[in-house]
Amino acid sequence: MSGIIVMLAALGALVVLTYRGASLLLSAPALAVLAVLVAEGGPVLATFTQVFMPATGRFIILYFPLFLLGAVFGKLMEASGSAGVLADALRAGLGSRHAILAVVMSCALLTYGGVSLFVVAFAVWPIASALFADARLPRVLIPAAIALGAFTFTMTALPGTPAIQNAIPMPYFQTTAFAAPGLGIIASLIMFGLGWLWLEHRARSLDRGPEAALGSDPDGGNRAARPSLLLAVLPLASVLALNVAFAFWLIPMLDASYLALPKYGSTDIAAVRGLWSIIAALVLSCLLLVVLHRQSLGETLGETLDAGAVDSLKPIFNTASLVGFGAVIASLEAFSWVRDGVLAIGSGNPLISLALGTSLLAGLTGSASGGMSIALASLGDTYREMGLAAGVSPDLMHRVTSLATGSLDALPHNGAVVTLLTICGLTHREAYWDIAVVAVLIPAIALVAVIALGTVFGSF
Repeated sequence: MSGIIVMLAALGALVVLTYRGASLLLSAPALAVLAVLVAEGGPVLATFTQVFMPATGRFIILYFPLFLLGAVFGKLMEASGSAGVLADALRAGLGSRHAILAVVMSCALLTYGGVSLFVVAFAVWPIASALFADARLPRVLIPAAIALGAFTFTMTALPGTPAIQNAIPMPYFQTTAFAAPGLGIIASLIMFGLGWLWLEHRARSLDRGPEAALGSDPDGGNRAARPSLLLAVLPLASVLALNVAFAFWLIPMLDASYLALPKYGSTDIAAVRGLWSIIAALVLSCLLLVVLHRQSLGETLGETLDAGAVDSLKPIFNTASLVGFGAVIASLEAFSWVRDGVLAIGSGNPLISLALGTSLLAGLTGSASGGMSIALASLGDTYREMGLAAGVSPDLMHRVTSLATGSLDALPHNGAVVTLLTICGLTHREAYWDIAVVAVLIPAIALVAVIALGTVFGSF
């Protein structure tokens, strides 16, 4: 029992330190080593070099290309003016009467196209501020509107989304980013529909004074340099189309028998095609952006690429540190009791156990990708075997895993939540509870619906 208390204390301390802005690169390994020392009196250096660092390194080795290419793609979209064009076009098309919908769809379009949610928050905030001012809507709803479009259905549910939360399950379940597309679409409709209704209800109930929102110039004074709408849309369409082409046609056609060799990890094409597809799609789409906007990017191209590369480092190292922390926690003797308890929760339904375990870890770490990585690194093989024994499709396991990380991850200490509120100049007290409804409560409802439908009808 004392071991469990130490584990919970370590996780709780991580949550508190993250909430207070402490560096995960320092707090995660420090708390992991401290947990081992207090719980088992174990060797500190061996824990750090033989448990924490290998787990951290494996995550970076596997997923660094996705973080890197996603950040570079987002920077190219931003620097070329394409992100602003897309958001502004939705604003013009929908009008101020549908300001909330315009903000949500702007964020959804950008994130589904592969733009980092952090980049989206910075890019859409000026448009959202101006649009809410025009409609005399309370600005406290802007963070929730951005969160609904960027942190929910485009992150975990829509088939083919290049989000890391949709990519991490692929090697474990040998699936692609299009796993269980029908259930993903249903979950997306639930999250989008209920979230939009909630925000519209809140807009009607809150005060619409003359200072409901602070206006800003969505064009940044640089409208003349912006590309056409067609050129802005093309790279996003390219990411999705190429992802489909590589995943279902081009990569399966390859003679990849060499992957069975030990030097390539003794694997097969099914285990890597999902990652390869997204990598290839993002590389080609980044090249397309460079070609289409070579004149506007001009001499700043090198700086833009460098900035994208730098932007990818902190997210992946933070997430990898959480994975290392989880590996250390999983190595504790007490973790076996927690694991057995999580596995027993589902009453024979591996989907329920998977969802609860992944959601809990995502909430404790304040990270969807971090919580998912910890759960799958510790229990991924077990869940896969449970699913196969119960006749549950790997595609369904993939979709439930992804959805499960997209609810409790958005608790107050989540880094994306803190960043979003900072961008909007608001506090947790002012704006968090609407974020909680659209990014925590409603995604949990969608998850329950998918588990129920998947249990009855299977994957579709």
